[in-house]
Amino acid sequence: MQTVRSVEAKIREEKILGPWQLAWIRLKRNKLAMLGLYILIFMVLLSVFGPMISPYNMETLDLSNISAPPSLSHPLGTDEVGRDVLTRVMYAGRISLSVGIVAVLISVLIGSIVGAISGYYGGIIDAVLMRIVDIFMCFPFLPLLLMVAAVMSDYKIHPNYRIYVVMFIIGILSWPGLSRIIRGQILSLREQEFIQAAEALGLRDRRKIFRHLLPNTFSSIIVSATLEVAGAILTESALSYLGLGVTPPTPSWGNMVNAVTDAYVFQFYPWRWVPPGICIFITVMAINLLGDGLRDALDPKLKH
Repeated sequence: MQTVRSVEAKIREEKILGPWQLAWIRLKRNKLAMLGLYILIFMVLLSVFGPMISPYNMETLDLSNISAPPSLSHPLGTDEVGRDVLTRVMYAGRISLSVGIVAVLISVLIGSIVGAISGYYGGIIDAVLMRIVDIFMCFPFLPLLLMVAAVMSDYKIHPNYRIYVVMFIIGILSWPGLSRIIRGQILSLREQEFIQAAEALGLRDRRKIFRHLLPNTFSSIIVSATLEVAGAILTESALSYLGLGVTPPTPSWGNMVNAVTDAYVFQFYPWRWVPPGICIFITVMAINLLGDGLRDALDPKLKH
């Protein structure tokens, strides 16, 4: 009897709570996803507020402690010109996380709009937009990024501006996959009763797309965006590691790991490249854990 009552109580609870509240409850039950969320929040707070309480600036030189090992004054040691590694890791987190988030925002904006328009109108519009998607998907992603980065190096673009170019290029090349997902969902949703009711009311197409159809795809957008942030961070790190992304003196986790290309540094100065490498690993792993948890929490098939 107790089991039957608990099931009835659970059914009543699900009827009272909204879909987002139920998704949050399911997410909280996923311990790995919550661990990823807590780690990600910690990394964001460390990157945003850490440099504010650090006694050093990212360009502060301590010439008496060049390539010094970790100590009380420099918990993660110093680099080849005496800059505090911990402070630069925190500043680099701002850059790497910003690149990932802004690039994904660009990707989500373009992919959602293209996918929604293509799925709603169909016909010639759908065919044209999907061929454009095919063209973008045929671009060799990494070689194109390397080519653009090499052009920026040739024209000696300032490091502060290179960041925005990297954000834009990663975002502009990452949207085709999301647009296909949104298109598929819109093709199904446009046949639902609520869209037929909207048509009977004489609502404009723009209102039907952006107020009724796209909000029903938010779960897919959120999951896709979460996982794409991790990919964008890795892409930026790879470019910066190759010296073609964010360049010194502006720090990023990628260009800090670039120190490992020197065999002597690799062997005798691990504190110069291990911390940013660990930050990349932890952040990307946390985002992937959170993305998997969101996918499970937002999947309506898991609703009991």
